[in-house]
Amino acid sequence: MRIIDKVERLGRRDFLGRSAGALAAAVVVGPALANAAVVPLKTVKPGAAPTLVKMARDLYPHDILADVFYENALATIDGNLAAIPASATLLTDGVAVLDAAAIKLRGKPYVAIAAEADRVAVLKTIEATPIFKTMRSGMVTALYDQPALWTKLGYEGSSAEKGGYIHRGFNDIDWLPA
Repeated sequence: MRIIDKVERLGRRDFLGRSAGALAAAVVVGPALANAAVVPLKTVKPGAAPTLVKMARDLYPHDILADVFYENALATIDGNLAAIPASATLLTDGVAVLDAAAIKLRGKPYVAIAAEADRVAVLKTIEATPIFKTMRSGMVTALYDQPALWTKLGYEGSSAEKGGYIHRGFNDIDWLPA
């Protein structure tokens, strides 16, 4: 079956209306997002945070997402680990393991490796370590459970309170010839 993208016809008035709305939203929301405070980390030493954010971006790469989403997800994982005394040093110790693997494979710390493919090769060498397992499993929920990024990824949110998806595009088949 061939899937054709839905083409939306946009008139001049619709374009101007949407543009004005987008501009107003950017003026109001833009500074708030730019100054969004990231939750402080509890167990991670400050020098380890950039490495963990880079690792998170390599595990779940989305070029359209700003670092603040990855930093908030890292703060969530960090907060969960802070509640378990035995895991308090897992992230910081994991950065040491990651950097050691990067130096062994590429001759420089993980965060200094420019090519994403080279960083992924380093990650593959530590797949069995607790840091990798913790970041991979924790990021799935910590990253994607942020309502602020849902629209960036194309998720419209819950539809139950709006009558479900059946009347909100589920049955749009305007691409099918009559």
